[in-house]
Amino acid sequence: MVSVYELKPRFQTMLRPFCGGLAARGVRPNQVTWTAILLSLVSGGLIVAFPESRWPLLWVPAALFLRMALNAVDGMLAREHEMKTRAGALLNEAGDVASDALLYLPFACVPGLPAAWIAVAVVLAGLTEVMGLAAVGIGASRGYQGPMGKSDRAAVFGLLAFLLGLGVPVGRWTVVVFGLMNFLMMFTVWNRARAALKGEGA
Repeated sequence: MVSVYELKPRFQTMLRPFCGGLAARGVRPNQVTWTAILLSLVSGGLIVAFPESRWPLLWVPAALFLRMALNAVDGMLAREHEMKTRAGALLNEAGDVASDALLYLPFACVPGLPAAWIAVAVVLAGLTEVMGLAAVGIGASRGYQGPMGKSDRAAVFGLLAFLLGLGVPVGRWTVVVFGLMNFLMMFTVWNRARAALKGEGA
């Protein structure tokens, strides 16, 4: 199925000159990964601190874009500039799950949003990444199958935050959005498990 993840090669091509500049300055992948985690922590913290304000929500799309860029850059630094480390691989995977939780769970503090559905979304987001990694444990390639992978979740949360930040009233439509996203994440977990059992890659 179609996923935003399929746009990653083009995104990486755009970032390659910037990545090369960082490498020339001695920036390490783990530094970039920690920056992405800190960005998520601060962005989520602003929502918790000002749950009834619109401006933290308007910042979320930009934060998500920056986080996606940082996530791409840390991997490119590791692969293309010979900076791979075992610790970096662990941090990269754990950092993705942590960043999701730090940025998405605070949405439950926004008045009117379905807190329980948001909590389920965070759990399912972590499960999709665990299932992708579990594939490696049984001899398959790391799973990145959609339809609701990391990039897709970012697109949904970013659009939701943008609409709410513009003043679109919170209503039952948000329950539908989270319900649909959670369903698609469950399908993603199943899709990655199926691919892993077949020995497929992304």
